[in-house]
Amino acid sequence: MLHRLLFQPADRHDALLPLLARLVFAATLLSYFWAAGLTKLGDGALGLFSPSTGAYAQIFPRQFEAVGYDASQFGLWHWAVTVAGTWAEFLLPLAIVIGLLTRLAALGMIGFIVVQSLTDLYGHGGIEHAETLGAWFDRIPDAAILDQRALWVFLLLVLVVKGGGLLSADALIARGRPGATAPRPA
Repeated sequence: MLHRLLFQPADRHDALLPLLARLVFAATLLSYFWAAGLTKLGDGALGLFSPSTGAYAQIFPRQFEAVGYDASQFGLWHWAVTVAGTWAEFLLPLAIVIGLLTRLAALGMIGFIVVQSLTDLYGHGGIEHAETLGAWFDRIPDAAILDQRALWVFLLLVLVVKGGGLLSADALIARGRPGATAPRPA
């Protein structure tokens, strides 16, 4: 009885969960990903299409070293992956924060984090340093890969499951469609 009295109001406000997840993402990860994206931009107005050498070093570390840090040795595929990865660091977090195509953006960010983690482990040699990988159930919650990124992915999974919520661009678009009803709170 006491339990129901205390927590039943929270059940009625379940729609707040996506909004809070997006807020926590904005507060903790938005600037992280945008700062990382800025390091990958080339010079000038066309920097979005001309990645910096640092971008290639971050995304293809071992291959970039193998070609003597000369980006001109890379082909169209390396350029496309680098540009797409750079754009993803700006566009996916922005979509999550405003709640536009939230489920797809969150799923894209999960994929991004998986690729980022694998690159950190195998491309940058993190696998050789146990503290970078970390371990679960070890009482030390600050490893960069297994601990931190598991929390990031969990936060994003909330958005994959719940969507953007009532205060999102997704909800606004849904309300504006003829014959459509606003999304129901989960």
